[in-house]
Amino acid sequence: MRFDVITLFPELFTPMLSSGITRRAYEGGLVEVRFWNPRDYAQGHYRRVDDRPFGGGPGMVMLAEPLHQCLEAIRASRHEEVSGQVPLVMFSPIGAVLNHAAVSDWSASRGAILLCGRYEGVDQRFIDRFVDQHISLGDFVLSGGEIAAMALLDAVARLQPGVLNDEGSHQFDSFNPALDGLLDCPHYTRPEVWQGQAVPEALLSGHHAQIAQWRREQSLRCSAQLRPDLIGQARSQGLLSAQDEACLTTALAPQAQEAAKKL
Repeated sequence: MRFDVITLFPELFTPMLSSGITRRAYEGGLVEVRFWNPRDYAQGHYRRVDDRPFGGGPGMVMLAEPLHQCLEAIRASRHEEVSGQVPLVMFSPIGAVLNHAAVSDWSASRGAILLCGRYEGVDQRFIDRFVDQHISLGDFVLSGGEIAAMALLDAVARLQPGVLNDEGSHQFDSFNPALDGLLDCPHYTRPEVWQGQAVPEALLSGHHAQIAQWRREQSLRCSAQLRPDLIGQARSQGLLSAQDEACLTTALAPQAQEAAKKL
């Protein structure tokens, strides 16, 4: 798996690649990351990579030609057949919001070329001709695509075999289809009592079935209270059991009572 990142600020990625548990994926070659600076492919003494927008307005726009030359160099270095080329991905608000299902797909892919835009944007002609896919992190604006690229790389890296200390850790992540796409349950560690608050008894019981049931119920409760849309999705896909529905009825009863009082 190889990701080629087009960015004017490759130094921003250094801490991510050398720190934390996901560094294992990069140092071990499970996820190869290469950086390409469009400025290295710009013309002229000043190697300009941006210019003022036609029609006026604030900010600058990234030039198409340096990006094109940079992309050509990347394609040549990957030695791919045209029919088998990895996609060029741009991070922008028009893309689908990155979610766990998409990350899972990327984690099993051959990688991609990631374009990190800057300033007011990228010349639309380059986007129209070369960008294959857009990805968004949500309805907000960042200074550039680097943070979004880091988010994708980190999410993909942690799913690679041998990266996490516990191979089963990511199986219980929030939004994991293996857990019906619901939120994860709360977690506790030592001491058993902290500032007068004790760890739930079920987790101290040593009874695996009881612990599993408690975690499932907490996952359902958290999802119902904080992300009811996830409950709706799981229900529409037939992923909730009769026991799940009974738990939800109990969990939501206090909310229904409070809502009735306000009527």
